[in-house]
Amino acid sequence: MKIMLFGMESSGKTELVRSLSGRAGESARFRGTTLACEAYKKGELTYIDSPGIFRDVDSQTYRIAIARMQSEERVLLVVHALYAHEQLPELLSLVAGKKGIVVLTHWDQVRAHPQAAHLLTTLKASLGVPVIAVDARAVSWEKVEEIESLIASSDNFVSASLSLPSLHERLHRRSFFHIPVLGPLLAFFILILPALGAVLTANAFANALNTPLHTVLAPLLRWSSTQPIWIDQLLGGSYGCIAMFPFLLLYALPTVSIFSLLLSLLKTSGLVDRLTIALEKVLHPVGLSGRDLVRVVMGFGCNVPAVINTRACSGCSRSATVHAISFGSACSYQLPASLAVFAAAGMPILAPIFLVWLGVCTLLYVRVTTPASYRSAQNALRLPSMGEVQAPSLRRMWADMCESIGQFIRLALPVFLVICFVATLLDMSGMLSKLSEACAPLMAAFNLPGEASTAVILGSIRKDGLAIALLDSEWQSLKIVLETPVQVLTAVFLSGVLLPCLVTLWTISRELGLRYALKLSARQIFACSLFSFILAWGGSLFF
Repeated sequence: MKIMLFGMESSGKTELVRSLSGRAGESARFRGTTLACEAYKKGELTYIDSPGIFRDVDSQTYRIAIARMQSEERVLLVVHALYAHEQLPELLSLVAGKKGIVVLTHWDQVRAHPQAAHLLTTLKASLGVPVIAVDARAVSWEKVEEIESLIASSDNFVSASLSLPSLHERLHRRSFFHIPVLGPLLAFFILILPALGAVLTANAFANALNTPLHTVLAPLLRWSSTQPIWIDQLLGGSYGCIAMFPFLLLYALPTVSIFSLLLSLLKTSGLVDRLTIALEKVLHPVGLSGRDLVRVVMGFGCNVPAVINTRACSGCSRSATVHAISFGSACSYQLPASLAVFAAAGMPILAPIFLVWLGVCTLLYVRVTTPASYRSAQNALRLPSMGEVQAPSLRRMWADMCESIGQFIRLALPVFLVICFVATLLDMSGMLSKLSEACAPLMAAFNLPGEASTAVILGSIRKDGLAIALLDSEWQSLKIVLETPVQVLTAVFLSGVLLPCLVTLWTISRELGLRYALKLSARQIFACSLFSFILAWGGSLFF
């Protein structure tokens, strides 16, 4: 029997389903929809944890999903006890006619409230389905057995006119987050600074272990050099599996671990809701939220886990977030390579200019590619007012980190192996060289020499390819002549942004479909070319 957990964002669904199943989930797409879910199997039961309703448009998505549910599937309606009077009326209208039960979470926060018992009694008498109250972060085995028993014998939900007491004492004093300009700035720095710290920490860890790991791998590389050339290239060449293994192990995996802990900390503490609401007026016009911004910054470590992590985004903002990651998140390979080119050209001052230009172009790109309906004033947040702040759940943070690492290894490792194989074949066959020659005449449109086409091609395969193509073997000077700061800036921007790297593109295809990935690529090529053209011919006005 399949059971779909359904509710508002931050209602405690994920904590509850992990307590019910006792295991990690597996990525799934809800049948006949684009809804990203996690499936948790326990014997004959399969719990489907769906993302919470975050904006008004999400209600439309779930209405379609629930309408396509088969008769053997049931609904476990998860409602935050503090906000039951606000959330239940809409949720009941979405699940009317389906079998299931209602679970009130965060009951530990309201148990002592004088109206708590009255709320529970009213719901049991009015809804026609079983109602059970739990602390989602600490569900006892007795409660688990009771929930499973109630699900098996549950009745149909009915739409009911409810008059429920409010257990949430709304505070009328304003917090710092409400202050215009200063509030959003504080929320921005609370989101960005820890995220940037995570990226720097992960990269510093990787840099420290890079040389020792290469030393360990050196015997394997020496052995591969004694093998036939095609084996040597597949293993130890520029795109070989062994040669690229340090990137997977050192740069990507620590980023996944640290960011999963950071995101879980923000979410389980309830702080992410406050930050999201504070940043709403700033980011909503481009189709993003504060939660999405964290995932975009996560992409500065590695785009792959950042794209995977967008599964928990709102139904309308996931596309915008993936676009922002693909276009504007300079990963731990691209950013150092870009800085190295600026340093070799003797123009390190271009680094902050590059980041500002990248940020502005990313916002414009996301703004244009996001449907107007998602950015409309009617598509409002569906979060409780500023939410409740509580101590984070260490158990949940550990579970999130282990689950993220497992998903990354299952998805990224096969992708890396395939990309290494394909890139090596293209390199050995001479296709990369021929493609560079064919694209060379196009570089004139961006005021660049034809030799810059190699950087564009290599940068589209792996993000440090722009450095491989532009820098000499000692990384001390440029291989090609770039006479002005504008040319250097244009070459780096065009090479690094024209396309997502093949690993990121593959991941996007796995997550959202091949058609989506190809459409995203076409949009990114057009947008990057346009921005590069403007930079190439208009940048001289400022340099």
